[in-house]
Amino acid sequence: MTTTVGLKRTPFYDLHVSLGAKMVPFAGFEMPVQYPTGITREHEIVRTGIGVFDVSHMGEFEITGPDRNAFVNRVTCNDVGALREGQAQYSAILTEDGTFVDDCLVYRFDDRLMMVVNASNIEKDWSHVVNRKAGINVRLKNISDEVALLAVQGPEAQALMQSLTKLNLATLGYYHFDTGQVAGIECFVSRTGYTGEDGFEIYLRPKQAEVMWHAVVGQGRGSPIGLGARDSLRLEAGYPLYGNDIDDTTNPYEAGLGWIVKLNKGAPFTGRAALERVKAKEVTRTLVGFHAVEKGVIPRHGYDVYLGARKVDLVRSGGFSPTLKQAIGTTYLPTHSVDPGTKFLIDCRGKKVEAEVVKLPFYRGSVKSR
Repeated sequence: MTTTVGLKRTPFYDLHVSLGAKMVPFAGFEMPVQYPTGITREHEIVRTGIGVFDVSHMGEFEITGPDRNAFVNRVTCNDVGALREGQAQYSAILTEDGTFVDDCLVYRFDDRLMMVVNASNIEKDWSHVVNRKAGINVRLKNISDEVALLAVQGPEAQALMQSLTKLNLATLGYYHFDTGQVAGIECFVSRTGYTGEDGFEIYLRPKQAEVMWHAVVGQGRGSPIGLGARDSLRLEAGYPLYGNDIDDTTNPYEAGLGWIVKLNKGAPFTGRAALERVKAKEVTRTLVGFHAVEKGVIPRHGYDVYLGARKVDLVRSGGFSPTLKQAIGTTYLPTHSVDPGTKFLIDCRGKKVEAEVVKLPFYRGSVKSR
């Protein structure tokens, strides 16, 4: 559904408005940035109980046909061949230079694969994937508008979800998924998320969105959580955000994501040659976490970063951590200056303040594995 100002709305839009959410433009959608509860309290709810996020703005591509595994192996850098049916994988779509077109998830079903991409990159990613089809025997379908997606996150998420389904969630491993019914609705449930807490993501048809929402949100169930807390939660957990921490000027090795690059998987994926050169020379900069030494100052995305008098990068992600009660962020530093405890400067609106490198992630929650 599209509004008069050209922004899309998810199937949960009316529910957000009815709950008093502050709606803002985000990646082409009208999305809730917060509810009357407030960002800090929403953040705390996810860390201690159950939070529910509308993430229906994400994009989904379906790949079928006999060459589906080989094809996705060529357009992503991780190894699809390592996936078994019912598993998901964190991966990336890369440029020929080995930099990020986008990061993504890949799901392996018995008869198809599904790629999940960032909302802001749907059109760009779709064009990139389609342009690499050539003569490969696959069928590609952009099903983004046919999918509603809810994330149920927090240490109490399993108990709530188990009360709504006959699927055995206790045996569902991290980055695994299963198909069945939740609250009587056919869907598939994956043990994934973007908060650092244990939790699940529920993929379902838009027409059943409202019923599912009421099954997981409400008194004694989960609380609705907006984009504001989603960002502070993922930053604490050390998860990268496309457009901030990673983009088409950064590669997986310098972003600390070398583990998703499988150079020897037997498929000549886009960006492979460039990454082989990067690995041979070793990276010259690394994405690091930091906290502000001075109290009361919050480094934000885009602030300049200095080692001595030399500008070396900018703040990639930055904000106040409700869990740690301090200002935290990420930036790229030269590899010789990335050890924890290293001090550097950030220009915060004309005032240079001291920051200190810390080990990522900033916080480890209840997530089953990493």
